[in-house]
Amino acid sequence: MKHLKGLMKKSVYILLLILCSATLFAQQPAASGKSGKHVPQAKTHPEFNDYNTAYATTGGAAVEKAADEFSAKYPASELKAFLYAKALHEYQTENNKQKMLAMGQKVLQLDPDNTVALVLTATVLADDLGEGAKSGDAKVAEIKKNCAHALETMDASMAAMTNASPEQLQAYKKTLQSLAHSALGIVALKSSQDPEAEKELKLAADLNQGQPDPFIWYHLALAQDHQSKYNEALVSVNQAIQSSGSNPELAALAQGELQRLQTLTGGSAPQPKPQPPAPK
Repeated sequence: MKHLKGLMKKSVYILLLILCSATLFAQQPAASGKSGKHVPQAKTHPEFNDYNTAYATTGGAAVEKAADEFSAKYPASELKAFLYAKALHEYQTENNKQKMLAMGQKVLQLDPDNTVALVLTATVLADDLGEGAKSGDAKVAEIKKNCAHALETMDASMAAMTNASPEQLQAYKKTLQSLAHSALGIVALKSSQDPEAEKELKLAADLNQGQPDPFIWYHLALAQDHQSKYNEALVSVNQAIQSSGSNPELAALAQGELQRLQTLTGGSAPQPKPQPPAPK
């Protein structure tokens, strides 16, 4: 049984939302947000103008170069993290995982509580983690640390977002939580901790019921299969197939898992049952 290597597309939505906030933060003269937390801002008009020019750049390599040049010119600027976050987003849309990891780590050097960077670096590391990972491995430790810190600081991070509605913030929070629990589930699955993987992946799926993520459902099916929970795995893999859309690699892997489970059970895949409301 194979694990799919591919980033979840919903992270694009997260980054677009947080990056919209970044542009607003840079222009606001106020020194605090809703929670009283300091809001990063330009100290001078030239810094402000250069930031906006750099931020308007597109393409991963170009944005990274612009961020490096801005950081060299304004080493004390509070806005550097936003530019590296923009580079992170650009590399994500280009599916350049190694550069995503590098930009995410730069963001965290400047802003250790940046929820998006914490979650996406954990997602990239979990995606590339090899089979048979051990709990003491450096990558495993970093994934768990980043996910735990993201979940702990998420509310405080969102409190500073002044340009999002309560509904947007709730959707944003659930998506981030789903990504974090998914990364933890993938780590557990690749570490042969199948009950823990099932628990985390179920949490991830429950938090993302509005837009079912086929990556989560496929890996949940594997975790259940490994525990001989074949009927439950059939439901999960069928949900993965229904949600796979235009992803042929995932659809092929899910179909292979479906055939295996049907052979083991001598039956057909049950349809996914309606999911209960996600926890608030």
